[in-house]
Amino acid sequence: MKALDTRNLFGRRAWLLALVIIAASIALFLLVFGSLRPAPPKRVTLLTGSEGGAYRVFGDRYQRAFREQGIILELLETSGSVENLRRIKTDPAIDLALVQSGIANEPDSEDLVQLGSMFPEPLWIFHRDADATGRLDSLAGDRIAIGPPGSGTQLMALQMLAASGFDISSDALVAVGGLEAARQLRNGEVGAAFFVASNRAPAVRELLDASDTRLFDLELVDAYQARFRHLEVLRLPKGTLDLVALRPSRDIHLLGTSAMLVARADLHPAIISLMLQVAREVHGETDLFQKRGEFPAVRDDGLPLSPQAQRFYDSGPPFLQRYLPFWLAVVLDRLIVALLPALALLIPLMRIAPPLYAWRMRARIYRRYGELKFLEERFRSGADRDFDQLLARLDAIEEAANHGKVPLAFTNELYTLREHVLLVRQEVIRARRRTQGEPQQQDARA
Repeated sequence: MKALDTRNLFGRRAWLLALVIIAASIALFLLVFGSLRPAPPKRVTLLTGSEGGAYRVFGDRYQRAFREQGIILELLETSGSVENLRRIKTDPAIDLALVQSGIANEPDSEDLVQLGSMFPEPLWIFHRDADATGRLDSLAGDRIAIGPPGSGTQLMALQMLAASGFDISSDALVAVGGLEAARQLRNGEVGAAFFVASNRAPAVRELLDASDTRLFDLELVDAYQARFRHLEVLRLPKGTLDLVALRPSRDIHLLGTSAMLVARADLHPAIISLMLQVAREVHGETDLFQKRGEFPAVRDDGLPLSPQAQRFYDSGPPFLQRYLPFWLAVVLDRLIVALLPALALLIPLMRIAPPLYAWRMRARIYRRYGELKFLEERFRSGADRDFDQLLARLDAIEEAANHGKVPLAFTNELYTLREHVLLVRQEVIRARRRTQGEPQQQDARA
C-alpha cells in the first residue's frame, strides 16, 4: 500500500505539472498573439498632394492595390510635400506621406522613417516665349507660377529663383500649381510655370502635349546641382516625346529629385512590407528618367531607413508573403511568432510526457496489484478467513486483468499480474484445505 501511495502521489504531481505548463503555454501564446504581435490595421492613411499631381495619381494606384488585399488606404489631399512632412510629424492619425527628397533632414529621427524613394521628380519649367535663353534670369518680368504654399514645387522654385537673383517677395511669383497653373500658363495669365512632378502628373502631361507651351532648357544645371546637393542633372534627348514632330526640338537639360515615402516609426511591419511590394509593382517599370527595377530605391539619407524596408531591399518580401495571400501570410506569421515562446514552455512537458504516459498505463495494472496486496495481507494476518469470498475477489481481479486495455508494450505486465493472482489463489486454496481437513490437491481453478 505504501508503494502504491507513492506512485499515486507521483501521478498527481505529474498531471498537475502538465496542466500548469499547458495553461501557461496557452496564456503566453494568447499574450504574444494579441499584443506583442498585433494584427495589421484595416485602415491606413496616406498624404498625397493636390488634384492633378503625380502624388494623387500614384496614390490612386496604391489604393486599388491595397483594396485587393482587404485594407482601406485612405488618401488625404494636401498642397504637397512641405505640408505632408509637417502633418505626419504632428498628427498621429497619419501613417504614410509622399515627400519630395531633400526636404526632410532628420537622420536621427525617432518618430519618422523612410521607405525609400519611389520615383523620379524632375523640375519642369514651362514657358510661352520661344526665345527664352535658358537662364532663369531671362524670366524676369514674367509672372511665374511657383506652386501652392506647402508644396515641394514652391520650396524648390523659391530656392532656385533666389539663387538666380530674383526677389522672392515679388508679386510676379504666383502661388498656384497643378492643373490650375497649366491653365493659367496656356491662357497667358502667367508667362512661366514650375512643376516638380513625375512626367505622369496630369498637368505635366498636358503641357508636354500642348503646342502653345515649351519646355525650358535650363542652363548652368551643374552649378545648381553643386549648390543644391539633393538634386541631380537630367537630360531629355531630342525627339523623345515625338520622333515625327521632333519634340523636343533639342536636348533639354533639367534638374530633378525623387519622391520619398515617409512612414511613422510605429507603423505595422506588415503594412510596410505590403506598401513596398505595391510600390515595386507601380514604380518598377521603365519611364523617361528611370530603368526597369530602378525604383523603389534608397536615395536619400534625410530620414532613417525603416528596418523592415532594409530587409525588403536586402532580401525581398517576407517569405510567407511571396507565396501566400497577404491576409493568410500575416496570420501565419503571427501564429509562428506567438508559438515560439509557447513551445519553449512546452519542452519540459514533452520531456515528462513519456514517463507520464508509462505511469498512466501501468497505473491501470498497479491498481489491481494494490487490491491483490491488500487481500494477501488480510489473509496472512488471519483478519479474513472467508476463503470463498477471498477466492471470489481474486477471480474478480483476474477477470479485470483479462479484460484490461493497455498498449501492446505493457501486456507483459498483465500476464505477470495474472501469475501473481494464481500464486495467491493457490495459497488460499491450500489454507482452506488444511482448515477443512481436505486432501492437498490442485484446485481446478489453479
